[in-house]
Amino acid sequence: MKLRVLTAVVAALAVTLVGCSGKATEGKAGEEGEGGIKTGPGVSSSTISLGVLTDMTGVYASLGKSVTQAQQLWVKQTNDEGGICDRKIELTVRDHGYDPQKAIAAYTELVPDVVGFAQFIGSPFVAAVEQRVDGQDKGLVLPQAWSANLLGSPYIRVIGATYDVETINLIDYLLAEKRIAKGDKIGHVYFEGDYGENALVGSKHAAKEAGLTVVEQKIKPTDNDMTAQVAALKQAGVKAVVISAGPRQAASLVGVAAATGFNVPVVGNNSAFAPQLLKTQAGPALLKDYYVASSTLPIGDPGDGPAKLAKEYAAQYPKDVLDNGVVAGYTAASLFGEALTKACDDKDLTREGIDKALLTIKGYGTEFGVTHDFSDPKAPSTRESVIMKPDAGAAGGLKVVRPAEVAPAAESFAIGG
Repeated sequence: MKLRVLTAVVAALAVTLVGCSGKATEGKAGEEGEGGIKTGPGVSSSTISLGVLTDMTGVYASLGKSVTQAQQLWVKQTNDEGGICDRKIELTVRDHGYDPQKAIAAYTELVPDVVGFAQFIGSPFVAAVEQRVDGQDKGLVLPQAWSANLLGSPYIRVIGATYDVETINLIDYLLAEKRIAKGDKIGHVYFEGDYGENALVGSKHAAKEAGLTVVEQKIKPTDNDMTAQVAALKQAGVKAVVISAGPRQAASLVGVAAATGFNVPVVGNNSAFAPQLLKTQAGPALLKDYYVASSTLPIGDPGDGPAKLAKEYAAQYPKDVLDNGVVAGYTAASLFGEALTKACDDKDLTREGIDKALLTIKGYGTEFGVTHDFSDPKAPSTRESVIMKPDAGAAGGLKVVRPAEVAPAAESFAIGG
C-alpha cells in the first residue's frame, strides 16, 4: 500500500469530497460532434477548456505566477496557430494561495466544466482529490507536484522524477563531489505532508546505501524562520543539508547557516528556489554553496529549447522574472496539448480518450534536457535529474553543474516499496 501522509484538514476534506460531483461526468460524454469526434465535459464545438489551480499568493507565489503565465503563453501560441482539433483552448485560473480548503473548493468548482487540469500546485491537495479523480471525474491532471504517492493513477500524471528519486540524485551529487562520505550525518529539513515526507523517503534510502545518517527537521509551510532548525543541525554535526520546502524556507536556511558560521553544502528539491532570492540578504550564501535538482534544464540554459522559450516568454511578459516555473508550466501545457492532438486524431476528445492518448507519449521533452515516458502510470516519467547551482549572471538564476543523470541508488530504488 502507498504511504500517504496528509494534514488532518486535507484528509477530512478528501473524505467529504468523494462522490460529490456527479455534474462532472454528466452531459455530452461520449456524444459525437462534428467530424464524428466524441466529446465530453470541457469540450464544445468551438472550445477546449482546461483548469489551472495555482498558488500566486502563498508559499509558491513567484513560481505559481511563472507557471501560469507560461501556460497562458502556450495557449496564445496554440490558438494563434488555429487551436487543436478546430477548437480554441481556454484556461480557467484559480489561485488557492496554498490553502487546502481553497484548493479543493476550486477543484470542485472547475471540474464540471473543464476537460482536465494543466496545473495543480500542492502534492497534499492533489492527493486529497485523487480518489475522486480516479473514481468518477477521470479528467487528466498534470500537477506541479512530484510526490511518489501520486503514481499509479491513470489520470494524475507526474512530469519528472518524484521527490524521493530526485533527493537520491541530489545526495549522489554530494557523494560524487566528495562533499560527504560514508559515516557522515546529513540534515533534512522538510515540509510535513506528501512533498517533504516523500523526499525524506529518498534521503533515508540514499543514506542507507551510502552509510550515512539522516537528522530530521520537520517544518510547516507557514514556518519561514529556520533559525531553530539550523541550530539543531549544527549541534548534531551534519556535513550537508537537504531542504524539501519552498523558496522562502531555503533562503532562510542558507542565510541563517552562513550568518552563524555553519558552512555546509545545502541541496534542495526543484521547488526550493526562486531567482528573486538572489537579491535578498541570503543571495551571497545561495551563490556560494546551494544546489537544486530538476527534471529539466533551467530557463537560462543556452540549449535550443530553453533559449527559445526564454525569448518568447520575455517578449510576452517583459517586466517579469524568468525562472524554472516557466519551463515547468510550458512543459505541462504543451504535454496536455500533445495528448489532445492525439485524442483528436483518434476522434475521441472525452476525458477517457485524452487519458488513453497520453499513454502513447514516450519521447517527450528532449529539447529541455530530459526525455519523458508516460506509457506507465505506475512509474515516474523519468528518474533523471539535472543538478543546478545559483548564478546571478544567468537568466533564471541557475546554471547546470551536472547534466541529466540518474544515480545508481535511484535507478535501483523501488518506488513505493
